Amino acid sequence: MADVTVICGSASDGPVAEKVFETLKQHGVSYDYKVISAHRDPDKLDEYVKASTARVFIAIAGLAAALPGVIASKTKRPVIGVPVSGTLMGLDALLSIVQMPKGVPVACVGVDNGVNAALLAVRILEAGRA
Repeated sequence: MADVTVICGSASDGPVAEKVFETLKQHGVSYDYKVISAHRDPDKLDEYVKASTARVFIAIAGLAAALPGVIASKTKRPVIGVPVSGTLMGLDALLSIVQMPKGVPVACVGVDNGVNAALLAVRILEAGRA
């Protein structure tokens, strides 16, 4: 059972995910990792989110960056979105993540900032233990 689930929308988001993994390891936080596109495989994503026992999700996505919002629509657990730089230097992904509709909360860290996503997850986990 992992504390954090890290999901990338594409394998090309791997370098950002590596920063998440390094930081979670430094803090002794267990995690699992999957690459599942919200656009290409929504049913697989739905099944995975529903089956996960993680307390926090980190969703790493670029371009339209639907992944964090889709995950947040399927769980009551915290979701942290990490926008990935792309054709518009990550602005497209950043705006997609921060413009969630009411009732679908997603925390958002800076573009390509996997370290802050992991640190926020650590704080969420610690707050739950306090």
